[in-house]
Amino acid sequence: MIVVTTPTGQIGGQLVHRLLDQDKEVRVIVRDASRLEDTVRERVETVEGSHDEPGVLDEALPGAEALFWLVPPSRQAPSVREYYLGFARVGAAAVARHGVGHVVGVSSAGHGWPTPAGVLSAAFAMDAELGASGAAYRALSMPFYMENLLGQLDAIRGPGAFHLTCAGDLPLASIATRDIAGVAADLLTDLSWTGQENLPVFGPDRLTPDGMAEVISQELGRPVTYRRMSMDDYTSLLRSRGAGDQQVKDMTEAFAAQDHGIYDADWATAEPTSTDFRTWCREVLRPAADA
Repeated sequence: MIVVTTPTGQIGGQLVHRLLDQDKEVRVIVRDASRLEDTVRERVETVEGSHDEPGVLDEALPGAEALFWLVPPSRQAPSVREYYLGFARVGAAAVARHGVGHVVGVSSAGHGWPTPAGVLSAAFAMDAELGASGAAYRALSMPFYMENLLGQLDAIRGPGAFHLTCAGDLPLASIATRDIAGVAADLLTDLSWTGQENLPVFGPDRLTPDGMAEVISQELGRPVTYRRMSMDDYTSLLRSRGAGDQQVKDMTEAFAAQDHGIYDADWATAEPTSTDFRTWCREVLRPAADA
C-alpha cells in the first residue's frame, strides 16, 4: 500500500494517476474527497482530513509500505518554518509509530545553504524531521517550478510579460511537475533504496528568464517579455495581498537565495529529467493561455 498526500494538487494528482496506471494499491489523504476525480475515487482508498492531524495519519498509515509527503502551501501561516515543522513532527511520529519503511518528500534544492532562505529553509527543516523518523527518506530537491508561470497567465495574455526577481540574463533552473511526479512514482514503486538522501530533480534546460520569454513567445505566437521585479516591488506586492512581516521575510529570503545561487550546487550534479521548457510551454502553458 502506498499512501499519497495532496492527491488533488499538481504533483500529487499526477502521481496518483501514475501509480494507478501501474495497478498499485493507493490510499490518499484528502481534505475533501469530492474534489477527487470520479475515476480516481473509485480506485483508491480515501482518508479525509489533513495530514498534520495524528488521528488522520493513524487511519491512513496502517499497512503502508511507503508514503508520499508534501506540505500544502498556506498564505495564512504566520511562520512558514513552524508551519512546515508542524506537519513534519506529526508526520515523523506517525511514520515511526506505524513502521512505514519509505518516505518520499517534496523539498527544495539547496540543502546546506549557509544563510536563511525563508520557505526553502523551512523545507530543509522538514527533511531533517522526516529523516529522523526511522524510515528510508528521499527529499526530492527542486528548483523553480515551471507551473509557477501559470499564476501569471493574465499578464502573459494581456500585457505580454511575466515577472520574477532574478536577473534576466542568468540561467534559472526549472522543473515541470510531471517530472517530479515521475521521479516520485519510480521511488515509490521500487523500494530497494535505503538511508536518507537529498535527490536533486532538475529539468534539462539552462535557459535564462529572457530565454524563457523567447520560447514562450514562439510557442504562443505572440510577443512575451521578461521584466525583472525589484525586491522592494515584490515586498509591496506581498503586502498588498495582506502578507504580514514574517510572511514577507519568508518569501523575500527565498527569492534572494534563488537570485544568489542556492540551486547551483544541486544543479551541477542532477541527472536531468525529460521535460524541457519548450515542451512544457507547448503542452501545458499554451492550452492554459488559450482556455
